Amino acid sequence: MSGLSRTGRRRHYLLCAPTHFDVRYSINPWMDPGLPTAAEVALSQWQRLHGVLTDLGHDVDLIDPLPGLPDMVFAANGAIVADGRALVASFRHAERQGESPAYLDWFRSRGYTEVRQSSALNEGEGDFLTTGDVILAGSGFRSDAEARDEVQEFFGKKVLGLTLVDPRFYHLDTAIAVLDEHEVMYLPQAFAPESLDLLTERYPDAIAATEDEACLFALNAVSDGKHVILPTAATRLAAQLRERGFEPIGADTTELLKAGGGAKCCTLELHGVQPGDAD
Repeated sequence: MSGLSRTGRRRHYLLCAPTHFDVRYSINPWMDPGLPTAAEVALSQWQRLHGVLTDLGHDVDLIDPLPGLPDMVFAANGAIVADGRALVASFRHAERQGESPAYLDWFRSRGYTEVRQSSALNEGEGDFLTTGDVILAGSGFRSDAEARDEVQEFFGKKVLGLTLVDPRFYHLDTAIAVLDEHEVMYLPQAFAPESLDLLTERYPDAIAATEDEACLFALNAVSDGKHVILPTAATRLAAQLRERGFEPIGADTTELLKAGGGAKCCTLELHGVQPGDAD
């Protein structure tokens, strides 16, 4: 596969600067309020990610960070977005529930045709990943399985349910990365047996990550179909991506990992036609 030529597609992303980054509470196994954090380091790592996305030619919008919401930097959790429609997250933990009104206001102010908050517990693109005409839907820790029907009805796309079983990989985007419409990389042991069977059937040539790589948040990667942004330390996965014609780009997100996030967590993709595109 090393001779395979890939073409990156211009994407549209929404990010939120880590202005108020801190670890003040623990709502996932990576968070330890007793460990020191450095907001300036988190900002530097985020700025590097922002710069890579813009240097690759992608459109990047920003939502204003709000005081008291240190996890708002993880914009992927804020909503699921496609073709001018936004289904805003309903967060499981009280510490993040204040983010939802900010996302509702942001999408409404930009002319999205339909914007509403999920009625079921649904943590946005953290657990719902679009790949071609299918949405992969994770549940088990943050988003409820009942959210799948609402997502399928709202977007008119088939939803494939996947159950997560390892609390370290509490969102789907920490256990699997969509590389293009037909390829993924994932951690097999992060999924329940029946979900692993579904993935094996749908993606027989998927890249399998090791547990050590997943703990680097190497699967919390951002791909435009050619370029794949993942942790610099994930050298084995980077080599496998090169063999398949992808171009891995190393990024340091170690400070953000203290809150249980990485490159993908910081990056909400605005799929499809956006308001104003036809103007």
